[in-house]
Formats: sequence, C-alpha cells, structure tokens
Amino acid sequence: MSSATPSVDLAIETRGLTKRFGHQTAVDGIDLAVPRGAVFGFLGPNGSGKTTSIRMLLGLASASSGDIAVLGQEMPGRLRDVLPRVGALVEGPAFYPFLSGAANLRRLDAADPGASSATRTERVRLALERVGLGHAAGKKVRAYSLGMKQRLGIANALLVPRDLLVLDEPTNGLDPQGTREVRSLVRSLAAEGTTVFVSSHLLAEVEQMCTHAAVMSAGSLVAQGTLDELRRVGEAHVRVRTPDIADARRILAGLGLVAERFEAPGDPHADGVLSAPLPAEAAAPETIVAALVADGVRVRGFSVVGASLEERFVALTGEGFDIAQ
Repeated sequence: MSSATPSVDLAIETRGLTKRFGHQTAVDGIDLAVPRGAVFGFLGPNGSGKTTSIRMLLGLASASSGDIAVLGQEMPGRLRDVLPRVGALVEGPAFYPFLSGAANLRRLDAADPGASSATRTERVRLALERVGLGHAAGKKVRAYSLGMKQRLGIANALLVPRDLLVLDEPTNGLDPQGTREVRSLVRSLAAEGTTVFVSSHLLAEVEQMCTHAAVMSAGSLVAQGTLDELRRVGEAHVRVRTPDIADARRILAGLGLVAERFEAPGDPHADGVLSAPLPAEAAAPETIVAALVADGVRVRGFSVVGASLEERFVALTGEGFDIAQ
C-alpha cells in the first residue's frame, strides 16, 4: 500500500477507502481488516455502501481515494495476479437463459485463461454437485428459480481453487433448505483454508456463518471484529424468571436496575421474565439474587446475558436489520 506494506495476515486490507459520485460520498474512508481464513460478514442495511466497497475491492470500480490490498497485493495495480485467486458473486448472477447450467459454466470457464480445458467437464460437474445442482446440470437456466441461479453463480466461483471467495448476498432468493446448504458450503470452504467475505443485510445468516464481521452505516464503517468482540461492546442484561413480577421489579429498582417485562417467543413457561440493563457499576449478580430471595421473591431462573448482535447493530446504525428471510 502507498503508506505501508500490506499485512500478510490479512486477506483484505483497506485504508481510507473512499468512493464519491459527484457530491455524494457512497463510501467514506473505511479501514477494513479481513483475517486470512475467516468467514467475514460485511453487514449493513441496503444502501449502506457494501456493494460499492466490494466493487472497488475487485477492481470493478475505481476508488476516489484510499488504499486497497487483496491477498497481500496492492490493488488495482496487481489485479492480473490477484483475480485468478479470487472467486466472486457480485450483484446477482447473469447467465445465458437458453443454455443449461453446465453449458453456462463451461463457457465461463473457457473464458478463464488460467483454467485447464482438459479438466473442464469434471470441474463443472463437481462444482454443480457441491452447490446442490447436480440434478439440474442439463436444465436450461431460464427454467431455474432465483435460488438455483444464485447457487449456479456460487458454482462458477468454485470452478478452480480460490484463496478468497467474495459473495454479495449469497442467500438471496434461497428457500430455507438452500440457505442451509449455502451456509454449510461456506463453512466447508473456510475449513479448507479459503477466506470467505460475505456481504449481507440478514443478521441471522451472519451470526450462523461468520467468525468476524464489519458493520456499515451510511457509507461509514462503524464497527468490526470477531462476533464475540462486537457483542461484548454492548450492555449486558440480567434476566429474572419469577411468578412475583411486581415484587421483583420493586427490588431491582431499589438496586438501581430498571426492569421491563421480557417476552421470549415460544417460551412455554407460565412464569414472567424481567430484563434489566446491567451497567458496570451495578451490584454483582449474586448480590441481586440474594436481595430478591431475602425479600421473598421466588426466583426460578436468573441469568446475565450479553447484548445481542441485533441490539448492538441497531445501536450502531440507528436502523433495524432483517433477522430472517
């Protein structure tokens, strides 16, 4: 990079990456650090700058300012060396509708100067099997569902071994079974040593797939780190299960804790649950339990829970995230 040597431990590294369209700033000085071997979730509401950032990483759009390194190489200067090691699915797959899935992949593979024609048929077959499309290899793409086209795009990215896989909304249009298959595929690729960079607005998918994440909001990078690190930044809560809701709320208030009724979806218990933020200066959990019991409150459950990713992201961006498809 212009000011420093790219880190060999990072698959993607940016410094001050910025993209402007006239007077509008779409990406505002972001510093990404994606560790090699990670499944990295690039999370944010639609329109937050995720796809524009990805296009700059892959050399599909020029940066207004800032530095980019991919797989330890400066971009876009080393584009020809880097791109053969990167598989990508960006802004949805585009295929010839009158050709079969297998024929589309063979055409795309033939356009890759580094791909061996001798192994093409077998590699296409294996890629289709890997994404669960082996049964539809001979079917014309115009008959594919949106989810099948999405999986075909991932198969294209897997035709040759990759050090980095960049997937923009990879579960878009997939049914629950297809979503599980993609999730399993991403995990298996990471286990084999491939770094996977997944852009998504679906919080549940990031939580179930990723080891690390970054959060975009209105073109700015507002947080990044491991999922546990992101959760720890938020405020912990105490949760008390008791049939004595009013008394428990009174005791908690006396300890400086503002408790609200907590509704757990599908909770089969008849007892009520109170939840209260637990600031760092609050009494220790064992002191809270002792105070409740001493006042005759029947405590049937007590826990201290960290902030959920949903709570953390809403606090960071001021916007809700989709938590399911």
